[in-house]
Amino acid sequence: MEDGNELVAQRRAKAAEMRAEGINPFANDFRVLHTTEEIFSAHGEEDAAALEECHTEYALGGRVMARRDFGKAAFLQIKDRKGRIQVFVAKNLVGEKDFSLYRKLDIGDIIGVRGTPFRTKTGELSIQALSLRLLTKAFLPLPEKWHGLTDVETRYRQRYLDLMVNPDVAEIFRKRNRVITCIRDFMTRHDFLEVETPMMQPLAGGATARPFVTYHNTLKMELFLRIAPELYLKRLVVGGLERVFEINRNFRNEGISVQHNPEFTMMEFYQAYATYEDLMDFTENMICKLVAELQGGRELTYNGRPVNVTPPWKRLSLREAILLHSDLSEADLADPERTRQAARRLGIEVDSRISHGKLLTEIFDTVAEPQLWDPTFITGYPTEVSPLSRKNDQNPDIVDRFELFVVGRELANGFSELNDPDDQEQRFLQQLAEKEAGDEEAHGMDEDYIRALQQGLPPTAGEGIGIDRLVMLLTDSASIRDVILFPQLRKEAKD
Repeated sequence: MEDGNELVAQRRAKAAEMRAEGINPFANDFRVLHTTEEIFSAHGEEDAAALEECHTEYALGGRVMARRDFGKAAFLQIKDRKGRIQVFVAKNLVGEKDFSLYRKLDIGDIIGVRGTPFRTKTGELSIQALSLRLLTKAFLPLPEKWHGLTDVETRYRQRYLDLMVNPDVAEIFRKRNRVITCIRDFMTRHDFLEVETPMMQPLAGGATARPFVTYHNTLKMELFLRIAPELYLKRLVVGGLERVFEINRNFRNEGISVQHNPEFTMMEFYQAYATYEDLMDFTENMICKLVAELQGGRELTYNGRPVNVTPPWKRLSLREAILLHSDLSEADLADPERTRQAARRLGIEVDSRISHGKLLTEIFDTVAEPQLWDPTFITGYPTEVSPLSRKNDQNPDIVDRFELFVVGRELANGFSELNDPDDQEQRFLQQLAEKEAGDEEAHGMDEDYIRALQQGLPPTAGEGIGIDRLVMLLTDSASIRDVILFPQLRKEAKD
């Protein structure tokens, strides 16, 4: 720590010295006109002889990432948003004043360079500096081993350092941007309208989750950060916007893990005159096109293991998946008491109040979900765990719903929407009873949503896709924190 303080003091002293010489260590009058990518694109194929004839002058801005001194000349490596390039600084070319400035530079400083392209004796495309400006003095040094910043806590807490020194991390977030752009384009091409719905809601609905609570002073009312946009998006379908989608944040006051962050990004979309089976086809098509566009094929690798997304994807009912991945029998799943006994054998905590359907889903989560590596749609969810889904016409104990699983985790959840207002009211009442019995994640009663359904929601299917988990898959990232720029962390420990 003392060494760090000494380095900071040295850097501050250099800044003070510059100010005394009339040099602003935080200048803002240098025009950056080019990027490293433009230089490599224009001159990457030219040899040294061709570059000797090139007098094009470039104006670059970037952070100093390395330096090598040779008396009256030096090499710097600078990094901008597009990459890195070497800069040759010679006293006889930049002049006494700029070379004196160069000697006060530290790794981490941000500079502006004007110069021409050339190749070094080793053949590296570089910039020969004609002038040099300090644009920002960095008071804090980069980590000692900046080229390999590996401390996970530091990487997540100080993401600016992580992005600065780990090129692969910046690439993950560029790819995340491409994923969202591709999804948005796909939805728009299929005539979906992008919308925005409230982040603060008077009732927490649309999912089974514990909400964050806040308070509006002027309105004198409690509000909830949304756990899902579902009920508002379906109100829009009632209003005649028959295809809508939203890519935005949800907030759930629950645990943190490699798959969960309290603040996360979802895409939810709703399509009138469609069924959950239509959305399975739609989702398969969308993700296959996404993988093809980003990966160049229909296979990707996650955690060293191939994932084959070639359609058609497997489709199993929840019960079929349990039977396939366990030694349980149909009789074990049909009889509530035998199901309880089976759950206990699997180490599942069995509360006396837990319903048979909810217990079946917990057994599925334990024995089947981790085994679903290649994309698999699971259908036939119990009605009591699906309060917003339409009951199946042939079997009212289950709903017309699917969840999509890839690499052993849920990626999407979709269903044919419940549009019978009386049925929905009864489901809400059942959820209220569960809430009163202690279930903090159960739905409340949303009377305005019931009123909207009474106006008439056309036959509709809707779906939510976890954007963070999708990006994890497409970037081979082990933790959700790797694909969220600023994940939620515990308070930083004080020294």
